[in-house]
Amino acid sequence: VQLQASGGGLVQPGGSLRLSCAASGSPISLDAMAWYRQAPGKRRELVALIDRRGTTEYVDSVKGRFTISRDNAKNMVYLQMNGLKSGDTAVYFCNNMLGTLAWGQGTLVTVSS
Repeated sequence: VQLQASGGGLVQPGGSLRLSCAASGSPISLDAMAWYRQAPGKRRELVALIDRRGTTEYVDSVKGRFTISRDNAKNMVYLQMNGLKSGDTAVYFCNNMLGTLAWGQGTLVTVSS
């Protein structure tokens, strides 16, 4: 499976972005999928998870601000990010829950005024 994240960019604090993850090569409908992020100088962390039934989980720092969703017919996973903060600045990646698929390049989200 190849994963391609897109939708990042520069946004002011309080702004919104919607990230997309396109999977190709194999269907992901049976996988629990996740969004991860890696800030400069920090380890990669899982921020949002969605299982194959659509049940979601979030790390505390993004709860109430981020929403993960998926479209199995399109082999896509999304991350709607609202109320962005400077601490959300990072490169965002998608992968399965265990992080065992090949990592794509990610998409950079910069939150700054």
